[in-house]
Amino acid sequence: MSHEHALFLRKLKVRKIIITVSQISLLIIFIGLWELLAHFNIINSFIFSSPSKILNTLINLYLDNNLFKHIYTTLIEVIISFSLSTILGFIIALFLYIAPTIKAVLDPFITMINSLPKVALGPLIIIWMGANMKSIIFMALLINLIVTFITILNGFQNTDQDKIKLFKVLGASKLAIITRLIIPSSRLEIISSLKLNISMSLIGVIMGEFLSCKQGIGYLILYGTQVFNLSLVMCGIFILLLLSFIFFYIINLLDKKLVR
Repeated sequence: MSHEHALFLRKLKVRKIIITVSQISLLIIFIGLWELLAHFNIINSFIFSSPSKILNTLINLYLDNNLFKHIYTTLIEVIISFSLSTILGFIIALFLYIAPTIKAVLDPFITMINSLPKVALGPLIIIWMGANMKSIIFMALLINLIVTFITILNGFQNTDQDKIKLFKVLGASKLAIITRLIIPSSRLEIISSLKLNISMSLIGVIMGEFLSCKQGIGYLILYGTQVFNLSLVMCGIFILLLLSFIFFYIINLLDKKLVR
């Protein structure tokens, strides 16, 4: 390894450390400032809660054996809806790429369904499927599926046409072009679809839990709002932020693995 290369890697490492330390410092400053403002009654701790109250609420939920029950319920719903929409979205995107005429026919209908506020269908979904986990997963699928396959489809369509022509000239089959060129070339779009998908899955699941559930983080937030327990609401939001961070971290690890 040359001296210049080693210096470059060292600069990258130092930059990464600076970014990480800065992020942690900002988080600590935000939490500390929030706690101080609430402690000295500069902000109303009943409305805005405080980090110490949120921590106490978490501890009480744990002691009452309610914390992991609610997290587990939401986690299972998110994972199922995320997995289903990823698989179905990839298959639909591939089908529409192979069949552009069908895509042209379905385009206005896809736009109409995508523009429709899905929460408006909530009461109908509950009537059709019942107030259970199935209706929540179906609600999440309605929200994330179209966004997922549109993002992946855009990646397929943006593949370099010159490379596709080169593959054809070299005698590659359509299957080889798709598996060895189009899908690998769409890696960034596929990863972007996963990030969008996990966000939409969380939104869909929480919306579903608001409508038809007696367990889950969405239920905790809704219940906290109804009884004016804002610490419980903020506790639910904190758990959602933590879950989002974990999911995004896993997807980023997957992205780095694919790059290698």
